[in-house]
Amino acid sequence: MAETTETTWYIVKKLDRTCEIISDQKLKDIPTADILEQWGGFSSRGEAIAKRVGLIRAGKCQPL
Repeated sequence: MAETTETTWYIVKKLDRTCEIISDQKLKDIPTADILEQWGGFSSRGEAIAKRVGLIRAGKCQPL
């Protein structure tokens, strides 16, 4: 039986004020000095996308 690893998704607000959806594996590679804010972890990428849309509408993030 193959082992499955759950991916957790995060939204990170970068210095240019855009918000990017990234996996927990990629989050480890980003220097903390490059992140203004962070939201998550979300269990699905779709959930993170919906939250990012809300953050853009609320003016907390710039679209890519």
